[in-house]
Amino acid sequence: MKIAIQTDPFRSLTVRGDTTFALALAAQARGHDLWEYQPEHLRLDGNHVSARGRRLFDLKDEQGDHVRLGEEEILDLAGMDVVLIRQDPPFDMVYMTACYILEKLPENVLVLNDPAEIRSAPEKLFVMDYPELMPPTLVTSDEEAIRAFRDKHEDIILKPLYGNGGAGVFRVRSDDENFSSLLEMFLGQPRSLPIIAQAYLKEVRGGDKRVILLDGEPVGAINRVPADGEARSNMHVGGRAEPSELTERDLEICATIAPALKERRLVLTGIDVIGGMLTEINVTSPTGIRELKRFGGNDVAEMFWDWCEKETS
Repeated sequence: MKIAIQTDPFRSLTVRGDTTFALALAAQARGHDLWEYQPEHLRLDGNHVSARGRRLFDLKDEQGDHVRLGEEEILDLAGMDVVLIRQDPPFDMVYMTACYILEKLPENVLVLNDPAEIRSAPEKLFVMDYPELMPPTLVTSDEEAIRAFRDKHEDIILKPLYGNGGAGVFRVRSDDENFSSLLEMFLGQPRSLPIIAQAYLKEVRGGDKRVILLDGEPVGAINRVPADGEARSNMHVGGRAEPSELTERDLEICATIAPALKERRLVLTGIDVIGGMLTEINVTSPTGIRELKRFGGNDVAEMFWDWCEKETS
């Protein structure tokens, strides 16, 4: 197959934990041809979609010597078999515009995850379709509502609606003197974006589980344990990855959301579960498959390309 990957520059990837690199490495092993391009290099000329990108060669698991790039060329994305949307969030107007452009590709090009569904299912809003699976959660830019939510739940998390990687996530207890300052920071601009207030789950000290799903079916899980003195479990801020098993509760959550994932063609996704409660559905560029394989779990990259090859055959 001919595969184009919309991604952050391959030379900048940290290969040991990078899902995009794992997908590319598995595709190369199958003999597929690979290219990279960045979203800012997309072009929509009339109804024709192209991008300025480079061919990927000689991928290997050696940081600093993990890729060789070809010369820049204009990629006709309509001539690709698969286009992967894998650039990191934040989910912003740049991300949304790239999705709008990729929607113009003909139906014979397999674009994953589906760009129309990525833009209509922001991961921190899509999850709100399942309040029965979630901790108490409020999305608003109304300061009075946030104060009332903190008064009710006392110990809460505040985080930006379109943030990523744990950036801008704060734990606020009932006596936290920084609460008003945080609200000023989040809401102090005209037309401020809504933020998320969520009841703090003390079970996060035991880990924030990432469950990986392929076409709606759970294929494995890892646990991410926050460092001492840190409220966030994200691995790039010190969280520690550990092996984990899928529980009955995890399977119940996956079974509940699976029909929507399949219908929306959100093929490779990751959900976050803390203490049996669903907190996010990651649909943009979910991670965790390298850690899962390292702990002896499924090789999701191989399973992903099995699925794609079947779909394009």
